Amino acid sequence: MIVLQRPVNKLREEAMSERIEFTKMQGAGNDYVYVNCMERMLQNPASAAQQLADRHFGVGGDGLVLICSSDVASAEMRMFNPDGSEAQNCGNALRCVSRYLFDQGLVDDTRFKIETGAGVLEAEVHLNEDNVVTAITVDMGRPILEPRLVPVDHEGEAVIAAPFPFRDRELQVTVVSMGNPHAVFFVSEITDEMVLDWGSEIETHAWFPENTNVEFARVIDPDTIEMRVWERGAGETLACGTGAAAVAVASNLNGFTKREVTVRLLGGDLRLVWRSDDRVEKTGPAEYIFSGTVTLPLPRPRA
Repeated sequence: MIVLQRPVNKLREEAMSERIEFTKMQGAGNDYVYVNCMERMLQNPASAAQQLADRHFGVGGDGLVLICSSDVASAEMRMFNPDGSEAQNCGNALRCVSRYLFDQGLVDDTRFKIETGAGVLEAEVHLNEDNVVTAITVDMGRPILEPRLVPVDHEGEAVIAAPFPFRDRELQVTVVSMGNPHAVFFVSEITDEMVLDWGSEIETHAWFPENTNVEFARVIDPDTIEMRVWERGAGETLACGTGAAAVAVASNLNGFTKREVTVRLLGGDLRLVWRSDDRVEKTGPAEYIFSGTVTLPLPRPRA
């Protein structure tokens, strides 16, 4: 009798394969791949993020977000950048997770809490007369200004409009952490060179031991700010919720705007309020794009 056996490497490949159901959502154009991990965790989230976020060979997105069970909140949100690094928080993703939890019946109220790498944060979904979610407000937490906690390699109690030597010029930077570090630069005009060239270099600047997100912002009036963002580990994205919060705080600290502002991003507008209790509140959309099933690892071109 002849017994046909599969090659050992083929057996290993099948043993490592993982079938994943996902939902792709976007908040102000900040798109992520969302996976419900309430009952089963992914085998390797960092690798999954690299594969799924790839816009040519994967699903495509600004990263991977896992919706997990939590002992201290309705759910835990874990998020991974396209390079596989784990991020602490994202306001746009937080809104999308909030809508997913509400629409899937995983919460029984319009107000609930979500555990993140930046702490336990509160969310509220807003409904129309047909009980459909129209917007979500999320608590972004308190801004962190103390340099050692951001972290940023700088003296003093805060980095506000501080001289920042860069190439052959000197910029002014205001540094804010919203659970992740942000370097905010106020300019008269936002250019592609600033975002795509300067942003990538500033992300890994020696001032920032854990790297940083980089925002370029233009104040339109005391109620409105325009911004673009270079995200740590992701590159330019159409929106960044923690970045919008950092810009709103930085703008108020510099005396440019009020504590309630609209921040205009490439992907849409977000409303930010720096409340009297020092917490930042953000309101904006969260929309579904599509759902599907994928099996990892995804086929890749040969090197």
